[in-house]
Amino acid sequence: MMLAAPALDPALSSLIDRVAERQRADFGHMVSDLKDDGSLITACDRWSDATLVRGLAELFPEEGVLSEEGQKQVPGSSAYWVVDPLDGTTNFAAGIPYWAISMARFEAGKPVLAILDVPPLRQRIVAIRGGGAWRNGKPLQPPSIQSHSAGCASLCSRSIGVLQKLPDRRFPGKIRLLGVASLNLVSVAMGQTVAALEATPKIWDLAAAWLVLSELQCPVRWLLRDPGGIAAGTDLSHADFPVLVADRPQTLERFMPWAEALRD
Repeated sequence: MMLAAPALDPALSSLIDRVAERQRADFGHMVSDLKDDGSLITACDRWSDATLVRGLAELFPEEGVLSEEGQKQVPGSSAYWVVDPLDGTTNFAAGIPYWAISMARFEAGKPVLAILDVPPLRQRIVAIRGGGAWRNGKPLQPPSIQSHSAGCASLCSRSIGVLQKLPDRRFPGKIRLLGVASLNLVSVAMGQTVAALEATPKIWDLAAAWLVLSELQCPVRWLLRDPGGIAAGTDLSHADFPVLVADRPQTLERFMPWAEALRD
């Protein structure tokens, strides 16, 4: 039986609200720069990261923070946060209204609380390990008990190359590229897609979605390495965690040839 929706710490909720409101206000007015890895960044990314990291340090002084634009080493504290302050910067900078704030609290190397806020849609997804997942306070049901008439599958821009590796096989789904790694993955948990393949997600891309998927009984197949239990002090700046997720085991197996092609 699904438990009642959790009440986030009011101060934590207010912190996320503040960042989401700033992002909505800045949307359409930001100039982007290139980071060393070739990805985009805006002043709003930097402000959001600094605000969230500072806010979490004030609210949870005993817990470290790993963030995309800041400290990228696994903290040594028993509990810590993994933050992507603005997942989908390319969408944000291009004027495409689809991006997310991704946050997860980790214990023993795995997420125990996940928060995915989607500012342009004013939606907030929350998951608690062993407790379920909710969107705007309403419980989400496992996608395995839902129907999927559209049969869409989400690919990232770096994984779409697998289609060329299997030219004689028909891809088993209608393809969607949403441009936001965390929301690509969580789209499966929410019943929007039947599978998602991500080629190069970082820990901050997948941390929150990982728990949402787990709580909604979605099978996850790590294609290179499992991100669970990474030792304190490990630098994750350049660590990728390729992954295939699906709504049910049968779907996972149907998409595995393309996941294997990605790994080759």
